[in-house]
Amino acid sequence: MNSVTVRTLLVRGMLAGLAAGVLAFLFAYLVGEGPVDAAIAFEEANSHEHGGEELVSRSLQSTAGLATGVLVFGVAIGGIAALAFCFALGRIGRFGARATAGLTALAGFFLAYLVPILKYPASPPAVGSPDTLGKRSILFVLMIALSVLLGTAAILLGRRLAVAWGNWNASTAAGVAFVAAIAVAMAVLPHGGNTPKGFPATDLWEFRLASIGIQAVLWAAFGLLFGYLAERVLEPQTVRGRVSTRAA
Repeated sequence: MNSVTVRTLLVRGMLAGLAAGVLAFLFAYLVGEGPVDAAIAFEEANSHEHGGEELVSRSLQSTAGLATGVLVFGVAIGGIAALAFCFALGRIGRFGARATAGLTALAGFFLAYLVPILKYPASPPAVGSPDTLGKRSILFVLMIALSVLLGTAAILLGRRLAVAWGNWNASTAAGVAFVAAIAVAMAVLPHGGNTPKGFPATDLWEFRLASIGIQAVLWAAFGLLFGYLAERVLEPQTVRGRVSTRAA
């Protein structure tokens, strides 16, 4: 794949990430803001400091602030996933552009979010001591890096073993190796929980479900949108054939 094609796919990946970010923002605003408001109310009710002036209003945080964060994240994820797609295409099997984009998005959701939150579950922004925020953020990023690296290593291991063991046995062995390595990493890394006593379990559960939903919407939308855009770049004849069939 030449540099021009990679650059084209990178741009389209960022555009797909932006569009996916819009959908994720709508989901976050409609579903995720309720648990966040509940967490803020809990913090205010249990805080010994009252009367402080907000630097940024809650309404601005839940609209422009949330939109900016989700959209920037979507563009960044779109660019990184597009580069991962360029690397994966043709190396993970005989999949077309759409299938490879879908598998890349699924791997991104699994490795960059779902596995890390098993160790460090999401918590509302107002929950937890500000003194440990930096430590918790570093641990979560470290868990993401380990998950992605170990996942990539498992894929490469499976590809290498497939020649002698066959696809099924190689995939099973690579999967077991990944689970074992992740289990060791989770056991070694320190605990990062910091939820205060008395915080409503229902609110925490709803926030974590909303967090998973936001990521699922983002990655699913990216996989579908980028798959379509990548196919138009890499397989234009297939796209034209579909259009001609529908017109007929």
